[in-house]
Amino acid sequence: MNAIEQIRFDELYKRHLRALELQGLSDSTIDVYARAVRRIAQRYDCCPDQLTTEQLEIHFAELVKSHSWSTVKVDRNGLQCFYQHVLQRDWTWIDLIKAPKIQSLPDILTLSEIERLIGATRKLRYRVFLLATYSMGLRLGETLALEVGDIDGERKQVHIRRGKGHKDRLVPLPDLTYHALRALWCKHRHPRLLFPNPVGSPERIRNATTSMGRGSAQAAMKALVQQCGIKKKFRSTLCATLWRPICLNRA
Repeated sequence: MNAIEQIRFDELYKRHLRALELQGLSDSTIDVYARAVRRIAQRYDCCPDQLTTEQLEIHFAELVKSHSWSTVKVDRNGLQCFYQHVLQRDWTWIDLIKAPKIQSLPDILTLSEIERLIGATRKLRYRVFLLATYSMGLRLGETLALEVGDIDGERKQVHIRRGKGHKDRLVPLPDLTYHALRALWCKHRHPRLLFPNPVGSPERIRNATTSMGRGSAQAAMKALVQQCGIKKKFRSTLCATLWRPICLNRA
């Protein structure tokens, strides 16, 4: 892409980011929708507003071969936003991109498998993270974002802020999880975060401005699954209904 084209692309890209923010999309959605525009611009080495319908179709045909359908759908939605809100053009050919309808049942961990995962975790922050995620049926980001003020020990509930769809909700707080969260907080004593960034000295952790990274939490989970010899593909929230009644009955 020559210098003039690059300047024009940068301006359209900024407008794309601004349009996504104005629609109230989450940071993760903005990131993947923006990546869709960067991907196709890099593939043809030109500003996407100059692409023909045939070029767009070729791009997605190749994307189907190299990526999952979930990625294809995200890129389709990202480019649709770019064309409609930035270029002010209709995307009539978008109906050509239709993911196959596949209905599959996810694997659900048994109670013993959950206990094995948590019991095999050596570091306290990961052990408490897994316990909180499973026992309250939270998503990874929701657990990492927990703050001291979100915990209501008296009412035994937790305030989940800006969850999926930017919605708040209250979830039951098992006694076992409450005591585990308190033990973790007593170790780092961060004034706000329950899972602060663990990098650095105790003083630096106590003054951290960000939570523990998603990547480290996911890597810890992957290592534990391999260590415990679990072959299932699962999501944390799926076992909440199984695990939570046990936790509620434990002190």
